Amino acid sequence: MVAGEASGDLLASLMLSGVHRAVADLYAFGIGGAHMGAAGFDALWPSDKLAVRGYLEVAAHFPEIFMIRRRLAQRLLAAPPDAFVGIDAPDFNLDLEVRLRKAGIPVVHFIGPSIWAWRRERIDKIRRAVDHMLVLFPFEPALYHAAGIAATYVGHPLADVIPMVPGQGAARAALGIGKEPLIALMPGSRLAEIHYNGPTFIDAALLLAKDVPGVRFVIPTAGAEAQRRVKALLLRPGARRASMQVIEGGSHRALAACDAALVASGTATLEAALYKRPMVIAYRMAALSAAIMRNKGYQPWVGLPNILAREFLVPEFLQEKATPRALADALLFQLTNDANRQRLNERFALLHDELRCDTAAKSAHVIAEFLQDRKQHS
Repeated sequence: MVAGEASGDLLASLMLSGVHRAVADLYAFGIGGAHMGAAGFDALWPSDKLAVRGYLEVAAHFPEIFMIRRRLAQRLLAAPPDAFVGIDAPDFNLDLEVRLRKAGIPVVHFIGPSIWAWRRERIDKIRRAVDHMLVLFPFEPALYHAAGIAATYVGHPLADVIPMVPGQGAARAALGIGKEPLIALMPGSRLAEIHYNGPTFIDAALLLAKDVPGVRFVIPTAGAEAQRRVKALLLRPGARRASMQVIEGGSHRALAACDAALVASGTATLEAALYKRPMVIAYRMAALSAAIMRNKGYQPWVGLPNILAREFLVPEFLQEKATPRALADALLFQLTNDANRQRLNERFALLHDELRCDTAAKSAHVIAEFLQDRKQHS
């Protein structure tokens, strides 16, 4: 198995728990993080080695990433596993999967690349790389079936584990928060995301603090290095004027506790929706990377809640539009408009219900069939 970042590690761990229940004496290994490790996974490399986004950022880390993929491929080809499961990370996994499948190793890919959003040309490589695609959203199987690729809708594992009605009181008590307004700041799990989004998110929080007396902020981070980088940003002049609490991990606790969230585009936007939290979505990256990606998109939305709803349920601010003032003003609206809060709560509840499908069991069934078929033909 290969998971390429914090969100993939979490989603893979939930799916892996189901596979362990379905398959006796399972040994799962490869690239993963702490959540997968807790589910009995043997990580040869940590998943954060692959947690890079953007063309320039990937180029800087390419030698190490290339070396990891080459060494992993050599190991798997020398001692073929019964199945390979790639979890998201298509730029890393698809090339590896092409080689493995050509060598006769069954390949399952969990979390289909967002061909419905951008880079639709990857469908040809997916056809060569993957025996079976496990997809998170109900509209995806038809896209893969049309291209001759077996695909199963398994729902989203986070929809199974996040309660329909989150316990806000307990989460706030765990963070030491009383009745004061609380905003979750989530600039992203990757270090590059903290670099590009972190200062803007914190500056927006400082502006909001001037408009909302007593407001507090919580910033969950993925790992010790991410926490160190965020804390360094809070040492800048003026950053201590607002009450900001940095916690390692605990993104779900932060979302359960908060009244609204400022979230970098990615899986965290769906998590915020499943927690029924009003949010503002924002994202910044290197200018050249943004220019390249801007011409590859097919939809007007980047946040998963908006993509699934097919409308701007919550505001999005990208690149130069993601200014501290714009984010602070949008957060103030999300925090104070009760009618909007009720509307979002109803829409997010419908979304949650649609995505709740017992993903672990459905995924485990597909993977177990591959393992059984491999056993019968070995």
